[in-house]
Amino acid sequence: MARYTDAVCRLCRRDGVKLFLKGTKCFTDKCPLEQRNFPPGQHGKARKPKIVGYGLQLREKQKAKRIYFTQEGQFRNYFESAARSKGVTGEILLQQLERRLDNVVYRLGFGISRRQARQLVRHGHVQVNGRRVNIPSYSVSVGEEIEVRENSRKSPMLETAKDFASHQPLVTWLSVDRDNYKGKVLSLPKREDIQLPVNEQLIVELYSK
Repeated sequence: MARYTDAVCRLCRRDGVKLFLKGTKCFTDKCPLEQRNFPPGQHGKARKPKIVGYGLQLREKQKAKRIYFTQEGQFRNYFESAARSKGVTGEILLQQLERRLDNVVYRLGFGISRRQARQLVRHGHVQVNGRRVNIPSYSVSVGEEIEVRENSRKSPMLETAKDFASHQPLVTWLSVDRDNYKGKVLSLPKREDIQLPVNEQLIVELYSK
């Protein structure tokens, strides 16, 4: 499967908004968006396109895909599942994305970015209810316990992530024991719990055409 491997800061510059893809760097003056707030490329500084209609809808979808590191086919599956469910389609879509295991590991503060959290999961460092799960797209359920495997807890990367997370607010639908690298899903995330620069209604309009 194709995976984006270029500098992720270019994605923030392309969208003109921080997507928080680089962890601690996003909160410092070294953030490229702070230094060069224009699209990447040779003519990025000169281009000032006016985006309307379909372009706006497409931009919102791209932002959501980039934040959660999903591919087009996977993202469409999330939307189709949300469309079949009862409730507000856009909110259910974001809820499904938030329940991805790599995102939950990030939200618990075990990684400084979703990309790093995804790596933790893929390398088998994470357990769900005592069972190792290495699938980043695994959807967590209420009551499930997520923890870093005991043999993996001495990693300097985790120490850095714990220090970073101690200065960040924890979402209300999760509980966490950072000293023991354990967390639990208390409830399903609500729209107000998902503080992201994404207008999900535009995504729904895009896929509903």
